[in-house]
Amino acid sequence: MNRGVVKTDCATARVPELDFEIPAFSQKGALTTLEGILDRAIAGLEQDQPDRRKTDTEVAGKIDEFISKLKGLKEVESDFTFILDDPSGNSFVENPHAPQKDNALEVTHYRRTAQQAALLGIEAEASEVDSADSADDLKNEVLQFSTNCPECNAPTSTNMKLVQIPHFKEVIIMATNCDACGHRTNEVKSGGAIEPLGTKITLHVTGPEDMTRDILKSETCKVQIPELEFELGMGALGGKFTTLEGLLKDIQSLVEKNPFTLGDGSCPDKAEKLSAFGRKLQQIVEGQMKVHLILDDPAGNSYLQNVYAPEEDPELRVERYERLFEQNEELGLNDIKTEGYEADFSSHQ
Repeated sequence: MNRGVVKTDCATARVPELDFEIPAFSQKGALTTLEGILDRAIAGLEQDQPDRRKTDTEVAGKIDEFISKLKGLKEVESDFTFILDDPSGNSFVENPHAPQKDNALEVTHYRRTAQQAALLGIEAEASEVDSADSADDLKNEVLQFSTNCPECNAPTSTNMKLVQIPHFKEVIIMATNCDACGHRTNEVKSGGAIEPLGTKITLHVTGPEDMTRDILKSETCKVQIPELEFELGMGALGGKFTTLEGLLKDIQSLVEKNPFTLGDGSCPDKAEKLSAFGRKLQQIVEGQMKVHLILDDPAGNSYLQNVYAPEEDPELRVERYERLFEQNEELGLNDIKTEGYEADFSSHQ
């Protein structure tokens, strides 16, 4: 009951054992716990009960009976199943055993139907952009497109620029600066295709001078620090082009602002562990702790600066490896057909 839950407004929550459902768009999105979801449902059902008892005692009695069943779930009088179905993919139920597997928790990903996409306001077909003759112009031009601030929703613009990283490849840097609230954000996308092989980069961090190394972390890259038993999964922090110090500061900020260490879902021992982890990260930044930093990118689009380039860096090791089937599945490559189109076309003719 103490598991953290992120429920967006387009998510549907169900308890099959009670034939109970909270429909999509019937509540505002919430960051709460499983107990908090049940409390919110109980409060909503109890709200009009005094008037119902005066006008329709039979219906009021049935609702009282159902409320008592919901309260029984809160006390975990029997096992039950909680299902959170979110077509936007933005809802979440905490795994208290992370990074180990939680046998009680099952996450299933599925393709949205056309009706779900329309309900979310997503266009079924994205418009195609012809960029065959514009690649050279993009290298020397800062493009702008209109958007809304992710914090205050005020109209603003995002700047986009192609940048060539020395000894690596082109990347796309996008930056947004909101004049209304001052919020700033930046994101990096790879400017090329997914590499044939995955890349694993290992750096032995020996001192504060390593903090100035440039680093490109793509959105498909995992970050590991074995000495701290730490792993940052794919998608976390998004794509970034920064320094090693900047990446560690972002990780430290992400840990300190973890919402599941606050409010009714927080535990003192969990908060203390995260605080101790933050202090160790600061020691790495200050050069007081030697660790190994590992960038594992199955797409091969991440980069860590070799300060001795073009010579070999004694503290840096770059490995290329064949992706596993599961990694190709996660990148969506198993369903992509890149060969035999001419033969298929001829057979259809």
